[in-house]
Amino acid sequence: MWSLRNKIRFPLILALGLFLIGASPFAAEKKAEKPKIEKVKADKQKEKESKKEKTEKPKAKAVILFNGKDLSEWHGLSEASQWQVAKDAKLGEKDNKRFDIVPGEGIMVNGAGGNTCNLLSDYKHGDCRLHIEFNVPVGSNSGVYFQGLYEIQVLDSYQKTDLKYGDCGGVYARHKDGQDYEGHPPLVNASKAPGEWQSFDVVFRAPRFNEKGEKTENAKFMKVAHNGTVVHKNVEVTGPTRASLNESRQAPEAPAGPLMLQGDHGPVAYRNIKLTPLELK
Repeated sequence: MWSLRNKIRFPLILALGLFLIGASPFAAEKKAEKPKIEKVKADKQKEKESKKEKTEKPKAKAVILFNGKDLSEWHGLSEASQWQVAKDAKLGEKDNKRFDIVPGEGIMVNGAGGNTCNLLSDYKHGDCRLHIEFNVPVGSNSGVYFQGLYEIQVLDSYQKTDLKYGDCGGVYARHKDGQDYEGHPPLVNASKAPGEWQSFDVVFRAPRFNEKGEKTENAKFMKVAHNGTVVHKNVEVTGPTRASLNESRQAPEAPAGPLMLQGDHGPVAYRNIKLTPLELK
């Protein structure tokens, strides 16, 4: 028969052995927990991606609004439009407030003088995701108007620190009785130097209307990224911004409208304009 000392010693030795080979109950519990945690993380990621898909569900394939070869799918606000297709627009060697235009194909530019009418797409959009690239020389100004009514400002704002709604990437103000109101400056200044190509990536939600044609929800910029940096999220626009089609042609807010590029505020060039129709909630 074992002595009392052996009876006590054996369980201790057995427990120690099990612990050393990694078979302790605690080790088993930890090993079992790891895949469970990873599964929870994976499920959360899938849920996040699923929500994004539901929020930004494509309604149709992307539409290339500018083919780089001609302006057949665009029209000017005036018959005297000087918008033209070119290969490139570079800062002027003699005047950096102007472009030296390189003949060819690939971009659109608002004429040699850099001052002409606004340009409208024939295509009319509602909810959408837009990618557009632009270039301005020193001190120049333009704008991208969604549905011809709601402007994201284009401006030479390089290295500016005191940002206003009129700076590049800003949601431009509305205007009434000689006063601007409701403008939204960009959260940060993401501007590149004049003469460098820049980009906007925008998710836009069109205004909503009931069966009587009455507006029930305002237009909204869900997200605006300038050169890859988010400068706006969920900015509601209560009505058309300044210098829109609402002012020039009394165009009312509607479920769909053209993209408008401002051409009468200084030299500007655009390229790679791709719009994806969306179904946003």
